[in-house]
Amino acid sequence: MVELTFLGAADTVTGSRFLFETSRSRVLVDCGLFQGLKVLRSRNRKPLPVDPASIDAVVLTHAHLDHSGYLPVLVNNGFDGPVFCTEGTRALCGLLLPDSGYLQEADARYAANRGFSRHDPPLPLYTRKDALASLETLVPHPFKQRIDITPDCWITFHRAGHILGAAIVELVADGTRIVISGDLGRYDDPLMFDPEPLRAADHLLVESTYGDRLHPDLSAQDELERIIRRTVARGGSVIIPSFAVGRAQSLLYHIDAIRKRGALPDVPVYLDSPMACSATDIFCKHPDDHRLTAEQCRDAWDDVIYTREVEHSKRLDTEPGSKIIISASGMVTGGRILHRLKRYGPDRRSTIVLAGYQAAGTRGAALRDGAETVKIHGQQVPIRAEVVSLDMLSAHADQHDLLRWLGGFQSPPGECFVVHGEAGAADRLRFEIAQTYGWNARVPEHGETVRLG
Repeated sequence: MVELTFLGAADTVTGSRFLFETSRSRVLVDCGLFQGLKVLRSRNRKPLPVDPASIDAVVLTHAHLDHSGYLPVLVNNGFDGPVFCTEGTRALCGLLLPDSGYLQEADARYAANRGFSRHDPPLPLYTRKDALASLETLVPHPFKQRIDITPDCWITFHRAGHILGAAIVELVADGTRIVISGDLGRYDDPLMFDPEPLRAADHLLVESTYGDRLHPDLSAQDELERIIRRTVARGGSVIIPSFAVGRAQSLLYHIDAIRKRGALPDVPVYLDSPMACSATDIFCKHPDDHRLTAEQCRDAWDDVIYTREVEHSKRLDTEPGSKIIISASGMVTGGRILHRLKRYGPDRRSTIVLAGYQAAGTRGAALRDGAETVKIHGQQVPIRAEVVSLDMLSAHADQHDLLRWLGGFQSPPGECFVVHGEAGAADRLRFEIAQTYGWNARVPEHGETVRLG
């Protein structure tokens, strides 16, 4: 008998944490941060309902912080077992986790100096030092290899697309086969491979981030070209909040393709994120994990200006002329993009391009929904710039992609749990699964425990 407890991503997109327990083992699949609404973020400060020291192993589907960002807390609180992941995930966690700790420390210092925090003193959830220590627990493995993780549990990683190193996890716990989709990528993506089909599972956890919608059937390059041309024509700059891992590299690829066909105005392109710069380097060093060769990678990034240094980044706000700035973070929750928005958000000539999913409660979601002001560093910043959402740039599978992947199973799982989605998206995908395949599908509740026979 296996028990599964949904410690995260059960009533929201973020905070991925799934605890599997047998008579001999405790395995946590994903160890993510809750993001977005304050009521969700507050869960990051609450202790787990089980002692971290009692967990035998952790498995990561991929490196995004809503799947890996709680690991330093887990280690700080006593977990000392192995964390199994792919090679690409290990490389990216080496960027994301220390950066997350650094930003939390920086935000706490800024809040203390400006006095806009309700906490005295404001404290980070964890530090850069904590994050570096947690990296020592990561044990990378290749795809398609059986990995024994406890005496009665083994896993296999299968390609999920989405981002570098992203995996679908096939977990066999005490003889029960459970498939955890992680975040699935899109089919026919120009950079990432298609998500690999799986044929059988006793139980299945499937993500539903875009479970209630379809990506626009439009060309990302054509839309970007139109946005850039009209913005530059009125003397503005194009500001793109972007996830440093995956989205930034995709944006650079598309902008380079527009440039190569002679359709891009003569404006500089800045990658305004040290982590995105390093992630781009890692992307080029892992050609087996994506569709581009190392030469194609180098060619695509050749004309990009990397702004790694703080002083260089600050100068972007005072340099004259139009420009394209890709800056982290993707949902405008922190980082350099906040400074870019303070400068360009009030500028009617400029454009803010939202290049993917925006979780409820984030500044990105507020911008998408037409907010006239957003709060940044304790101040209300007016938003007069044009705001455009380009959902076709998302690295997440949409409803059709998800149903297509599920169609690869040759027999229905005993139960299909729909996770990683806002309430409406998760329930819509549940309905579509039941209608299309006749499966027993449902949306679990946060904290719920179920028995898997």
